[in-house]
Amino acid sequence: MTQRALYLAKRFERTAASSNGKLVPIRTAQDLASYLKQRKENRGITAGLLGIEGAQALDGKIENLEWLFQAGYRYMSLTHFFDDEFAGSSAGANKGGLTPLGHELVRQMNARGMIIDLAHTSPQTIRDVLVESKGPVISSHGGLQGNCNNRRNLSDDEARGIARSGGIIGIGFWPTAVCGRDVRAIARAIRYAVQVVGIEHVGLGSDFDGGVTVPFDTAHLSELTGALLQEGFSAAEIRAVMGDNALRFFSENLPKQ
Repeated sequence: MTQRALYLAKRFERTAASSNGKLVPIRTAQDLASYLKQRKENRGITAGLLGIEGAQALDGKIENLEWLFQAGYRYMSLTHFFDDEFAGSSAGANKGGLTPLGHELVRQMNARGMIIDLAHTSPQTIRDVLVESKGPVISSHGGLQGNCNNRRNLSDDEARGIARSGGIIGIGFWPTAVCGRDVRAIARAIRYAVQVVGIEHVGLGSDFDGGVTVPFDTAHLSELTGALLQEGFSAAEIRAVMGDNALRFFSENLPKQ
């Protein structure tokens, strides 16, 4: 899995290099600041930030983290659909917390400025990471149980813990995340999250990967803007949720250089 992650990072770099500047890789806060300045003058460019869904990409070896970091990966979730050598998954057999190796992984990620993603992790893993981590953590895609009750989503207390760390909760667009199949369900889920943790800690966590069913694609993201207006959000609040919160978070928490 480590070699596959390294291969995909190289493909991303090759794609960016052949894009004539239209795709900008983001590794540092400086990269992000430079890109945002460029984009004010050229709306035809975009940027990419590499992340990993599940620490199985380490092949069970802490030492592989440095290879992935040097390849450009800047955030990683500790599990995906199963427990691994580092932590328990929300869908795992045991759903335990951080293992001794997992505690060391959190420390090593903190030391590099690599962001920890709690999406797909078990409740005990979330509790353990919130104690162990010295930096803000995120939940990149999902929902809250108070709005949509299932084991994949966060409890209100878990969401508040992520917010207290200075993190962001990305609200997903698929039925398991929001208990609905239309854009209004997503807007309601965002409203609930804002009520629990505050507007500054909520963002988008679409999960646009082809593996889930969502009510629109990126070409029709304005549908969500309309639904948020109907839900009573102000223009400033919508800007925050639709991107400003994420930009602030990464500006503050990516490695400086």
